[in-house]
Amino acid sequence: MSQDPGRRLLRWGSGGLVIGVLGSSVAVVGAGSGWRLGVASGLVVVQVCALWRVVRSPAAVLGLTMATGLAVWALFPAVSLTGALLAAQIALCVLAATRPRRISLWGVAVMCAPAPLALLAGGRLGLPLYLLAVALAWTTGELYQTRRARAAAETRRAVAEERARIAREVHDVVAHTVSVMVIQASAAEDGFTARPEQARQALRDIETVGRSALTELRWLLRAFRDDGQEDGSEQGQVGLARLDEMVDVARAAGLSVVVRQEGTEDVPAGCLPPTAVDLTAYRIIQEALTNILRHAADADEVRVSVHLGEAALDIEVVDNGRPRAAAVAGSGRGLTGMRERAALLGGSLRAGPLDSGGWGVRARLPMEGERLPMEGESLPMEGSS
Repeated sequence: MSQDPGRRLLRWGSGGLVIGVLGSSVAVVGAGSGWRLGVASGLVVVQVCALWRVVRSPAAVLGLTMATGLAVWALFPAVSLTGALLAAQIALCVLAATRPRRISLWGVAVMCAPAPLALLAGGRLGLPLYLLAVALAWTTGELYQTRRARAAAETRRAVAEERARIAREVHDVVAHTVSVMVIQASAAEDGFTARPEQARQALRDIETVGRSALTELRWLLRAFRDDGQEDGSEQGQVGLARLDEMVDVARAAGLSVVVRQEGTEDVPAGCLPPTAVDLTAYRIIQEALTNILRHAADADEVRVSVHLGEAALDIEVVDNGRPRAAAVAGSGRGLTGMRERAALLGGSLRAGPLDSGGWGVRARLPMEGERLPMEGESLPMEGSS
């Protein structure tokens, strides 16, 4: 037996309603009728028992309650047809709520078949009242199914968005880390004989980067798990507080990185960027540095600027390299992911070659979700992963 509270409520509620409405009507109208009262009471009990299976087999229950309801009405025509077929109306409502519309419309047609009897038994008001009861039962079920379908669609959309978010997070961690490790491994191989100490340092850097990536991946798993447990550890959480660690990794890969931060130190707690803005800023800078390592030819100097204002957090990452043709023409996932991250927060991001040479990425992330215009030099929207 199902333990779902909604099903239990439907079973007991519908059964009690039929007993209260139809059972009491039969008892009043059939008082002193002998065997007819016994038969009609038995048919009411059959309807109540049938409603116990209405969720699993609404069409079969509809047919059974229609037959028994008409039999009750035939025994006691003084009972209204609407009351005699109350159990059938409940079955029609469940049919409309749980089955496709083409099936529930057949149920409506079946329910409308005895409508002329309502005109004979209840006069001019009998027919419209009966048809109104049938229409109300079907409409209630349809509204429930529409609402449930809308909720399911919203759930699927939320799941798809969450999967996309996880994919972006994993891409950011893995792409950046693997790019640095490949460069370090290449440097270690080239200098292992001539410069063994430099090669050992490169291997140590690979170990450091790998451990950092594993820490971030563990944090991602904790952040996206669904058991509702909280881990009080702050280790592994990424944000601008760990910007120096990320920059050290890029420096270890051979880049000269200059960082300038304004407004991010000694600010009141209320002025700190929200967690989503903080994480997005970190990931944008990380992806920009990764792209420089992978795609910028002859780049050896990078300038990273972070400015925290009252309305927005502005980020700029500029290098002095020469973008490869493949990088300019590409449309990889990394740059698209950066734009999506900024757009989700109501911000904007531009990336492309600069007139003065090199490649630049500029992003503005509003502190409270309002879409704010970019300031300063305009960059074309082109780039690579």
